[in-house]
Amino acid sequence: MSKRVFIHTVGCQMNVLDSEMVIADLKRHGYTVVDSPKQADCVLYNTCSVREHAEEKVYSALGKLRQMKELDPGKTIGVMGCMAQKDQEIVFKRAPYVDLVVGPGQLHTLPDLLAKIEAGEGRQMAVSLSRTDGSQASIARSHETFDPLRDPSMRPTPFQAYLRIQIGCDKFCTYCVVPNTRGPEQGRPPSQILSEARVLAEQGCREITLLGQTVNSYRFKDDEQATDLASLLEELHEVDGIDRIKFVTNYPKDMTERLLTTVRDLPKCAPYLHVPAQSGSDEVLKRMKRGYTVSDYMEMFERIERILPEASVSSDFIVGFCGETEEDFQKSVRLIERCRFKNSFIFQYSVRPGTTASKRLEDDVPREVKLRRNNDLLEVQDRLAKEDNLKRVNSVVEVLVEGPSKVGFKADAEAQVVQMIGRTDCDRIVVFDGNRRQAGQFVNVKVDDASCHTLIGRIQTVDVVSIAAPAFSS
Repeated sequence: MSKRVFIHTVGCQMNVLDSEMVIADLKRHGYTVVDSPKQADCVLYNTCSVREHAEEKVYSALGKLRQMKELDPGKTIGVMGCMAQKDQEIVFKRAPYVDLVVGPGQLHTLPDLLAKIEAGEGRQMAVSLSRTDGSQASIARSHETFDPLRDPSMRPTPFQAYLRIQIGCDKFCTYCVVPNTRGPEQGRPPSQILSEARVLAEQGCREITLLGQTVNSYRFKDDEQATDLASLLEELHEVDGIDRIKFVTNYPKDMTERLLTTVRDLPKCAPYLHVPAQSGSDEVLKRMKRGYTVSDYMEMFERIERILPEASVSSDFIVGFCGETEEDFQKSVRLIERCRFKNSFIFQYSVRPGTTASKRLEDDVPREVKLRRNNDLLEVQDRLAKEDNLKRVNSVVEVLVEGPSKVGFKADAEAQVVQMIGRTDCDRIVVFDGNRRQAGQFVNVKVDDASCHTLIGRIQTVDVVSIAAPAFSS
């Protein structure tokens, strides 16, 4: 009888990809995936440490498994990912019924660790070296990944996939745990990336999103040549079957003219750029150790506007960082108003143990002020996004259909027409009435209405598209 595994994933795209790799590996070792912890012999939580709230949700979820473990002592409970790497033994102390702790750089050891637990060898832990616990080479080796293992069944859709080109980060922003939990910045060899892209294409994938903590900082150098992201995009563009290429997340200082012209000149490259600003205040950026000023960010933004005028740009902002004044916050408001981002992910600052900010800066902005600034900034962002989306009414956009929307999923299984959802090459969400067979196809949709997050439209015929499509870029 095969062993049954349940996995729950929180956090970023990296974690989603890690879970896909883990399941692919476990299936090779005889596991089958089930839909609930109650059905599983092994329950895994893939965790995030970027914000305190994400960690506390995991510990709360683990608490609910205590009784399940008492009723079934043979059930294995594991914590993997960034929180596992950061907390290590703390996980066992806070949740003593947990059997397994595995950091993101050691996920390839998971089948062996589970076998040891099954053999009665007790708790198991596998974590990578910290940034000060060895030579640079040994630390880097301890954060290796096993990316070529792919499992389409674990993706939100089988025709869209993440492809990791880089692990780790060397930026050391004062608020961020990633350099410690994910290790040194390392670019994967282009040959591995291209091979994996071909595997994805063979599996029916049409859109790939390249992942890196600062993806446009990607570099790989061997004895023959050095490869940057622009060169990698040129090679990936030749992979048959892949029709759209995106990449996230970008670092402002590495958004070069060469990279932007490459995106402009390669039809498969989506003109969508996620470039976190984090703050509109130079004083706050300096305390964050972001490595650029607002003037630097605007120089980059204007370069995007010049080379890729139809591109959509999204951003991240942290409100309530240490020492942020009301004037600092208003500068973030003005930056959003100037850039008119497609969307912005806005977070309230929370202290992360082990970061420079936790040791050297005072978390002095009251919680209620953080919440108010979060809501105010979100209101500005949503208002501008809606204004810009409404300008797209009556335009025709090309959409890669992902499947039924939330409304469509609730429709009768026999219904011929359901609400479908997809995205444009600029990563705008589009909903329209269609049918389930359109999932995985590119269709043209005329936009009839819009909200701050969604374009609402209807399928167009070929004749209409040939006339209307030039009216507006997606």
